Amino acid sequence: MTDLIDDVETTGESTVTSRGLGLLLLIGGAIGLFSAAVLIVEKINFLDDKAAGRPTSLGCDINPIVGCGNVINTDQASAFGFPNPLMGVAGFAIVATIGALVLAGVKLPTFVWGGLQAGALFGIGFVTWLQYQSLYEIQGLCPYCMVVWAVMIPIFVWVTARNLRAWAPTNPVSRFVGDWTLLIAILWYVAVLAAIWFKFGSDLWA
Repeated sequence: MTDLIDDVETTGESTVTSRGLGLLLLIGGAIGLFSAAVLIVEKINFLDDKAAGRPTSLGCDINPIVGCGNVINTDQASAFGFPNPLMGVAGFAIVATIGALVLAGVKLPTFVWGGLQAGALFGIGFVTWLQYQSLYEIQGLCPYCMVVWAVMIPIFVWVTARNLRAWAPTNPVSRFVGDWTLLIAILWYVAVLAAIWFKFGSDLWA
């Protein structure tokens, strides 16, 4: 399925990209930005409650497994020495901005798409590491973190498909990813959901 990228045309260093991809980047970036911002607020609330000696239960704490409090005060939640959501706010703001520019019909130079590809690759790699840490080390699931996981998958898959088509249109890998973009994203979701189910099962609703 190539609905989001089937009107990509390479023109020198510029590209004309489908409005569908622009919409995906704008909406996905906005959702990711909102989720990251909420996590920052929840982190501040957590620290305020802890400093005041109040219970540190947060609004997104649903049960012993699903909740922000299980995750946001762990070492993994500040992997680079500062809260991970700060990177999310910056990164998703850029993604949403690029999406808005694409929707406006702006022809973005190759280096912008290259930068977006590098960011998406880092983002999906970091998210995958966080998924593993949440399931098997922390053994807890942060709702807003999972929203970020959910938006990173299509952003990475469709940006990669677009760039492969623009940069190497005759490559078999480019054709495969372009033809099966939607299926790749769906199978990715299925794999993550299966990992969550096999780890926690019915305890998710306990």
